[in-house]
Amino acid sequence: MDIASVATGLSQARVMNEVSTAVLAKTMDTTRSQGQGLVNMIDSAAMERSVNPSVGGSFDMKV
Repeated sequence: MDIASVATGLSQARVMNEVSTAVLAKTMDTTRSQGQGLVNMIDSAAMERSVNPSVGGSFDMKV
């Protein structure tokens, strides 16, 4: 095995590792953003219940 092919293989492996890390970081940012949106939605629902406690207390259902 020659040195050039080993160096090329290592370089490709390093690039693939960096790309994988970048994709993981972007996924974590997206998940964090979605989680914050969910927390905000839950907080706004709790605010609605405190202002209008009868909302969502019952529902009509037909089978």
